[in-house]
Amino acid sequence: MSPEEFRQFGKQVVDWIADYYAGIESHPVRSQVRPGEVRAQLPAHPPEQGEPFEQVLSDLDALLVPGVTHWQHPNFFAYFPANASGPAILGDLLSSGLGVQGMVWATSPACTELETVVVDWLAELLGLPEHFRTDAVGGGVIQDSASSAALVACLAALQRVGDGQVASRGITRRHTLYVSEHTHSSLERAARMVGVGADNVRIVDVDRDTLGMNPEHLDVLIAEDLAAGAVPTMVCATIGTTSTTAIDPVRAVGEVCRRHGVWLHVDAAYAGVAAVCPELRWINDGVAEFADSYCTNAHKWLLTNFDCSVLWMADRRPMIDALSILPEYLRNPATASGEVIDYRDWQVPLGRRFRALKLWSVLRWYGAAGLREHIRTSVGLAQEFAAWVRDDPRFELLQPHPLGLVCFRPLFPELATEDANDRTYRLMEALNESGELYLTHTKVAGRTLLRLAVGSPQTERRHVLAAWKQIQEAVG
Repeated sequence: MSPEEFRQFGKQVVDWIADYYAGIESHPVRSQVRPGEVRAQLPAHPPEQGEPFEQVLSDLDALLVPGVTHWQHPNFFAYFPANASGPAILGDLLSSGLGVQGMVWATSPACTELETVVVDWLAELLGLPEHFRTDAVGGGVIQDSASSAALVACLAALQRVGDGQVASRGITRRHTLYVSEHTHSSLERAARMVGVGADNVRIVDVDRDTLGMNPEHLDVLIAEDLAAGAVPTMVCATIGTTSTTAIDPVRAVGEVCRRHGVWLHVDAAYAGVAAVCPELRWINDGVAEFADSYCTNAHKWLLTNFDCSVLWMADRRPMIDALSILPEYLRNPATASGEVIDYRDWQVPLGRRFRALKLWSVLRWYGAAGLREHIRTSVGLAQEFAAWVRDDPRFELLQPHPLGLVCFRPLFPELATEDANDRTYRLMEALNESGELYLTHTKVAGRTLLRLAVGSPQTERRHVLAAWKQIQEAVG
């Protein structure tokens, strides 16, 4: 494809994306295809000869779009937001066009240095501590996801608790990790991948009312494991759990961690970006004093398309000691000088894309004011929806709900718990199959609850109100 052909078809692709966003409400939110339906329409073998790009776009419309669940749809209330925006898409396009492989500073200095700037900017916007800055002892790095961030944090924690020997000698004793029942499953996966093992992931009780981790029980578990000869290695406290956006008491949990010398990782994948609003910065209580690592996803609620998860370290040395290997083919004067950051030492893969471009584009286009407006709009709509639920005696509202997620359930007093759970799930599926909205569910204390997450920049009050009316009609 020549530069002129690229220009021609690139304009068509940009027009296609613009038209897609302009008409996104015409699509059913959740794909209506059956398993195997998309594959059955695609050729079984690759083309022998090249095809015109117009045919690619034609097949995109005819074959693939019907199989797409539209995460950017204003009636997408499932999971958590997976925001994309014009500036982020354009930043990603520029990254793809440059085709940078930013594994070390020398392979593209701008790739590394822009990233150090934007993660420092974001730390400032969120009110995170100064030692998280890249010009301090800690620093930030863009990972692909919070799962990778958890894995890197786990490796760093093992390295620190093992007196810097785990990377070379491996795990020689039983190590333990601590989570609550609402902690993201990526922490157990990290334990499996680093060799700690799922059986050594200890489940800490939660407060019955807040669903936050119980620091007293954490203290008991750590003491028990120490007495049994284990090495307590890492605790994950969550700010905004996936299930209900419960917030663990980071300060109290951190005090327990410090007393026992255990690494504290704070997973704020969804909720952390809310701290761009000063009135929501209370969610950071205890982070500055106690967090060894902290992660939030710009690609959830901060208008930056996947993949853009930022991990900060209070002290980056254990992470680099755990991950740094310098083969001959990567040696270069800049690395040898010690004056640069080589982000290959801050992540699991060697290679890395120029992800900072899309976050940079978003921060510059929206500015702090625009980002705050987006978060405040989402929170305001969610709180209004919660008020509607609270005022309808046919529903029960789960408290608290301080951010953009509302958990609730229809009341079926004539049914036993399991029957009520089944009916709630079937009600949700019927709503989702309509194609007019998309919800997900969770379970708390054995009860099935519906989750409605507001976060898309396309979502307006009319969409939330229409969703509520559909839910009410479905309950009858």
